[in-house]
Amino acid sequence: MKRIGVIGAGVMGTGVAQNLAAVGLESVLVDVDDATLERARQQIQRGARMSRLLSPAGANGARSPEPNLDLIHYTTDYTELGDVDFVVENITEKWDLKSAIYPRLDAICAPGVVFAANTSAISITRLASLTTRPERVLGMHFMNPVPMKPAVEVIRGWHTSDETVRTAQELLARMGKEGIVVADAPGFVSNRVLMLTVNEAVYLVQDGVAPAADVDRVFKSCFGHPMGPLETADLIGLDTILHSVEVLYESFNDSKYRPCPLLRKMVDAGLYGRKSGQGFYTYS
Repeated sequence: MKRIGVIGAGVMGTGVAQNLAAVGLESVLVDVDDATLERARQQIQRGARMSRLLSPAGANGARSPEPNLDLIHYTTDYTELGDVDFVVENITEKWDLKSAIYPRLDAICAPGVVFAANTSAISITRLASLTTRPERVLGMHFMNPVPMKPAVEVIRGWHTSDETVRTAQELLARMGKEGIVVADAPGFVSNRVLMLTVNEAVYLVQDGVAPAADVDRVFKSCFGHPMGPLETADLIGLDTILHSVEVLYESFNDSKYRPCPLLRKMVDAGLYGRKSGQGFYTYS
């Protein structure tokens, strides 16, 4: 694998492209317009500098070199994915948006190319059914920020082959990550637990049990978590949290997954967290 397609230039897509560049892999980063791609370029440049500053210094005090960001090709033209060796799709967690991509990729990419859906809740089996290569489709649920996280959930769909899993694991190993294989079930492992935790933490704020900062302090001080659930929600994006909870609610038809009204109201108000500058906390 030398050239990787990355669909979606949001928080996750930019993180994946940055991580690929850091290990010397070329990527084709695709999104709908040039303005989005320019924002992605600036975000990747900032992220690369920050990752370098946060990386441990060597014995001589020197930092690792910055990744070659020229390895990232920005485009709005999906046909430029015709020669990629692997695709990581990072579209927003909405079925109508994600589902439109897979038949398109299927027609453009070579038959042996693996499609990896970076999703926190949507069924891999259902996405794979939109292609002529369901055995070559799986999930790769990256965590945010992508370059800093050492592990990825790898989700095996109903038809996903062993070879496809091995191919994904090889790519992740080159990116410096461990792939943890789980079954295709709504929310998989991480988000089936995390989204319930975040949603319930929002209920605590809505019900006046404690302000956001104190909810997070309990988790950090009492349990040793590096971030509280509401800080985590702001980092992920409250809109993404809401989409994920809605998928769980729809998938299980269980009232325990009902989205908190305060979460929905904040998303309607455009308070998405770090990426909008305001969520449960304010960011400059």
